[in-house]
Amino acid sequence: MVAAIAIAMLVIFPFANKLYTYVAAPLLAQMPKGTSMIATEVASPFLTPFKLALVAAIFVTMPYLLYQLWGFVAPGLYRHEKRLALPILVSSVLLFYLGMAFAYYLVFPLVFAFFTHTAPEGVAVMTDISKYLDFVLTLFFAFGVAFEIPVAIVLLVAIGALTPEQLGSKRPYVIVGVFAIGMLLTPPDVISQTLLALPMWGLFELGVVASRFVQHPRGVSGGDAGGGPDVDRASGSARGAGGGPNPSAAGSPPQSHEVGSFGERYVPMRDDEMEAELDRIDAEETTGSSADGVTDPVDEKLGRIHELRELEREDEVRRLLYEVLEEGDEEQRAVAHNILTELDRP
Repeated sequence: MVAAIAIAMLVIFPFANKLYTYVAAPLLAQMPKGTSMIATEVASPFLTPFKLALVAAIFVTMPYLLYQLWGFVAPGLYRHEKRLALPILVSSVLLFYLGMAFAYYLVFPLVFAFFTHTAPEGVAVMTDISKYLDFVLTLFFAFGVAFEIPVAIVLLVAIGALTPEQLGSKRPYVIVGVFAIGMLLTPPDVISQTLLALPMWGLFELGVVASRFVQHPRGVSGGDAGGGPDVDRASGSARGAGGGPNPSAAGSPPQSHEVGSFGERYVPMRDDEMEAELDRIDAEETTGSSADGVTDPVDEKLGRIHELRELEREDEVRRLLYEVLEEGDEEQRAVAHNILTELDRP
């Protein structure tokens, strides 16, 4: 990553002065005739373009930098997480660039026109080049982050913190909020405030629409569709997804529900139930097949987990347990959940 930034820096630096002139064009176009930008420090004419070239190198290589970070993180993600992460990474970069372009081409002309034309009489507008660069980089970053609203919404819905319906119900507050943010980030005029507020509102609506594609059903007590077992509120007995009793919990006292890796609910097994399930898997391993004559690869993993636990090889046990949580059925995931709970006990 450092090498990529250094190479991009070497390519951009010879054009640093021209690049600075391009960045300063929105202000220069609004300055009164006979005025120009100034450098108030001795090293500013060199250091300011150098700083701009370095920041530009980082912005240009951002896709590659994120690719390197992705290569580091990806091995620790489930398949469904990888499918979600890749579109989010790509859209994050594109939206950040779009926010910068929006600031440069639409916001800067309005901001600098306002600032230069409101100077008191007798005051010459001669902006310092380093101060100007700091100002525009701040706005670039602010608008780039503001344009990440759809990504933030999708992530919040994907992790279950919010739902599209909840976001839709908060729309009046969002509209007021984006206009308040537009008032704070732009000059005190209605046009520039609206130019920022309307895109942010549109991005919010885009995020709400996109979040519907990543929303997972979340089961709640009383039979809501969640893909996992429910609890009868009157009796406290556990029921499977089909409405029948859960044999693993029959005759057991009501137990608290927990949320697993995929948002489903399950009733934790008692220790004797979990041991019985593991013994069943061991028996199938010994005979070479299950009741229907076909060996379940997930059951094989659970049997292997049982052996590794006796050998105290916890790292391999956890790796296989995570695979069972992703690949197994309801009962297999319940066993994996309980084993993980035991491993996490102090």
